[in-house]
Amino acid sequence: MRKLPYKEGTLFAIPLRSGGYGLGLVAHMAPMGKIILAYLFGPMRLELPKADELNDLSPDNAVRCLRCGDLGLINGTWPIIGQMKSWAEDKWPMPTFVHKESLSNRILIRKYSESDPSKLESQTSVASAGDLEQDGLHGYQAVELILIEQLKPH
Repeated sequence: MRKLPYKEGTLFAIPLRSGGYGLGLVAHMAPMGKIILAYLFGPMRLELPKADELNDLSPDNAVRCLRCGDLGLINGTWPIIGQMKSWAEDKWPMPTFVHKESLSNRILIRKYSESDPSKLESQTSVASAGDLEQDGLHGYQAVELILIEQLKPH
């Protein structure tokens, strides 16, 4: 089994094609890696911060929370900043996601395992889902594009 370069509570940078960096935090991970739940943060930064500068991050100030692959961390595209000193897994919950079936237009609320973001625990059909994050499993380049869009001035 390979040793992963990250664990829950790892802070990392996401280089933006438009310049600068966004930030990410591995909040949950599959036991063997490959799939993580990442909280993503702005604002865009011109330089990589030190881990000590990021202890005030919280789920409340994340711009997005996504399930994604870990290839950006594995191949070094997403530089690892360090471990969050005040890491407490229970403060970084696995959110519920919404999925809309394309053929039936049925709306599903999906909940994934706290211990494995690749494992769907439940899904419930609902009439509407408010503003929950869209369910999906994003590749690392898709995450970069999502973050660029999220951080650009509106």
